[in-house]
Amino acid sequence: MKDTTTTVGQIMSTPVITVSPSDTMDKVQDIFRSNNIHHIPVVEDGKVVGIISNADYLRLLHGFTLFKTEKSDQYNDAILRSLLAGEVMTRQVATLSPEDSLIMAVGFFRENLFHALPVLSDGKLVGIVTTFDLLTHAYSTPYMAE
Repeated sequence: MKDTTTTVGQIMSTPVITVSPSDTMDKVQDIFRSNNIHHIPVVEDGKVVGIISNADYLRLLHGFTLFKTEKSDQYNDAILRSLLAGEVMTRQVATLSPEDSLIMAVGFFRENLFHALPVLSDGKLVGIVTTFDLLTHAYSTPYMAE
């Protein structure tokens, strides 16, 4: 049975941790390390201008970091201090509104292979919905367990 009544606003995650395009990637690193999140919207003047995924961040790290050498950590630190979030972010970001249906969100995720979508109301970021949010909702709803 499809859930046709639940809206994105009912399951979205809030508040949303954001960065600005001028923040350095070492700030992004700190956010990923200290929070259990995988996507950070990039916001400028109250508008979403991009998004950075944990995968985007991990691609920046030098491969030799696996060996935990001092030199590889120093290299990564230098890279992360020199790159700005605006240089790394994905610029084309699909968004949803709190009133959109979960069916619409699922369609975005399936068609585009996204894993997170910022939720905007009157152009302002009010939440984020992820595939994890959808799974949590799907398996906490009694009729879905049948």
